[in-house]
Amino acid sequence: MRALPETGEGRWRLDRHARLVVYEADAGDELVTVYDCGAAQKPPSAQFIGNLVRVRAPHEVERSPTGYVVTLREGGTLVEQGEDHYVIEEQ
Repeated sequence: MRALPETGEGRWRLDRHARLVVYEADAGDELVTVYDCGAAQKPPSAQFIGNLVRVRAPHEVERSPTGYVVTLREGGTLVEQGEDHYVIEEQ
């Protein structure tokens, strides 16, 4: 996650309107791809394998056949909660 701005150890800032595309794998892992903005025509800011276990910032969720998409309304902070487990908190 070196492309995301680090705000502390195991903490990264997510922009307003950031979009996280989460692909669920049969093994229980998830592939999380982070885009700065869902409307921007830019490559992803970060990609990692782990589990997004909770979103505590204002957001919307869209389900898809392969997982789900989280769109943040006001941004947030991605926080590592343990080995391969992450939450998104309000900034």
